[in-house]
Amino acid sequence: MPRLLTAVLLLSVSAIAQSQSEKVTGPDCSGSWPTIMAFVHMKNAGLTDNASIDSSKTMTVRLASEKRGKNLWHQVYHVTFTKKSGEVLEAISVHDASLDECSMSGVEVFVVSRHLNPEGR
Repeated sequence: MPRLLTAVLLLSVSAIAQSQSEKVTGPDCSGSWPTIMAFVHMKNAGLTDNASIDSSKTMTVRLASEKRGKNLWHQVYHVTFTKKSGEVLEAISVHDASLDECSMSGVEVFVVSRHLNPEGR
């Protein structure tokens, strides 16, 4: 019984810590709104299509999150799509999000045409 209680307490503390972190940094919308909209904009621009992307290799990383209001953050994401051919497409997605909804605004998408010195990370 003490192990069960300890496990429940650890899970509760973890959930509270994550909730408090979100209130400071905003929601992490990786893999949802900024990713989907980057793909839609790139598809509409003729840069890709559904059949050519290996979705298992898609990656989205939040680069910045600035609090703009009581429950509103302005966020920037780096989105990477990998085509089945091995070609990599990169974009920067910018949008507003709340703790309730990642799609508080439309998404501006900037296609990265060249990545200079990627080894210098």
